[in-house]
Amino acid sequence: MDVAQHVEDRSPRGIAAAVSRLVRSGDLRPGDRLPTVRRLAADLGVSPATVSGAWQALAAVGLVASRGRAGTVVLPEPASWLPPRYRDLAAGGRSDEAAAGGAGRAAAAPVPSPRPGPPLDLSSGTPDPALLPPLGRALARVAAATPAAGTGSYLGAPVVEPLERLLRASWPFTPQRVTVVDGAVDAMSRTLEQLAGFGDRVVVEDPSFPPIFDLCDQLGLERVPVPLDRQGLRPDALAAALRTGAEVVVLQPRAHNPTGVSMTSTRARELAAVARAHLAATPGAGLTIVEDDHSGEIASSADVSLGSHLPDRVVHVRSYSKSHGPDLRIAAVGGPAAVLDRVVARRMLGPGWTSRLLQHVLADLLDDGEALAAVAQARRTYYARQRALSTALAGHGVAVQPGDGINLWVPVPDEATALVRLAAAGIRVAPGRPFRAGEVADDADAGGSGHVRVTVGALAGGPDEVARVAAALALAAAA
Repeated sequence: MDVAQHVEDRSPRGIAAAVSRLVRSGDLRPGDRLPTVRRLAADLGVSPATVSGAWQALAAVGLVASRGRAGTVVLPEPASWLPPRYRDLAAGGRSDEAAAGGAGRAAAAPVPSPRPGPPLDLSSGTPDPALLPPLGRALARVAAATPAAGTGSYLGAPVVEPLERLLRASWPFTPQRVTVVDGAVDAMSRTLEQLAGFGDRVVVEDPSFPPIFDLCDQLGLERVPVPLDRQGLRPDALAAALRTGAEVVVLQPRAHNPTGVSMTSTRARELAAVARAHLAATPGAGLTIVEDDHSGEIASSADVSLGSHLPDRVVHVRSYSKSHGPDLRIAAVGGPAAVLDRVVARRMLGPGWTSRLLQHVLADLLDDGEALAAVAQARRTYYARQRALSTALAGHGVAVQPGDGINLWVPVPDEATALVRLAAAGIRVAPGRPFRAGEVADDADAGGSGHVRVTVGALAGGPDEVARVAAALALAAAA
């Protein structure tokens, strides 16, 4: 590649910026060798020191590295340690297809001029930091009661008493055991490790949270996709999936990521009836349902669980990341002792327990009026942002039914085209493809079945920002 042709500003900063753009676009790939300092300096008509300064700036941020006589090469992207679908999400929708072939398809469609200023990132799926409860008072109280980060015994109870009491009082059914782990994905990982072995089939929602698919792949599990409707997992499709021999079902009971769907109490009864019928017709079959209540207390829907009908068959996971802060790294797990005791025993050979200091902080937040009010306000705010963007989209002729939680699932005829159009408008969203459980055909050949996930929880800029995003999404959703 002739790097010099892409350099407009011949200062060290301008050269570094040009190379950075080539790396982000995929024109320069990991392992590609950059021109020598002397060659690029000659091509640009600048001093070798100018190019050397650009190379040093790129090396400082981890984009390139000098290999001595082998030259300067492009390094793998910083997120290369992430599992595949996590990596797709971290890339903000940029895949090889979107950067190359997808961009080619988009070129035939109208694309807005690049918007100046910082991009609006609606791809992350994370809560609005401004809506998390403040930690100051809780930290002060916990520090006063526990001045040092000690513990009486490495073999003590995995959950501190005040937190377990609050968890049991708020659980949607009466669990035999309650424990805490380091976030919802940790909970799902440790539970699946105890329930399924290599080659086993696991029922998953389609679409669903991409790391669940990565986790199944890591554990050697075969995914059996089941579609949803507006009330949750479809009972007829679940019955068919169970007939494949799957003995584990993974579902999101409310604020489903990415669709925002929440399971109704009627649907929970129907799914429980399917499970009972399957167990009755298959003597000796095992069946465990793992519920990922990732949005927890910022969800507006009722806390519906199949555990109300099948308490000995349900492991319910509730995360406090979106409601109280991702960096607390706490999710609670409640369910049958036969499963939870094994999870706790396995953790004793790893982290041992989740920080009891952080557990006390969460217990304080769950019992503090100021923190309770902050979480309630966050729940109302996310609900309002969902409806505001859905209403604004309707004004552009795009009908999207608002869901629960912080994400909106927007249909588009072609994901690659939509991502290019949104990027040009300075808006970053998550591509829909990583959320699909099975192999997905090219959107252009699938009758317009693409989607993008928009984190509406991050829409904190008021009506003007909502209007801007709705207009860009409407263009992205245009055929």
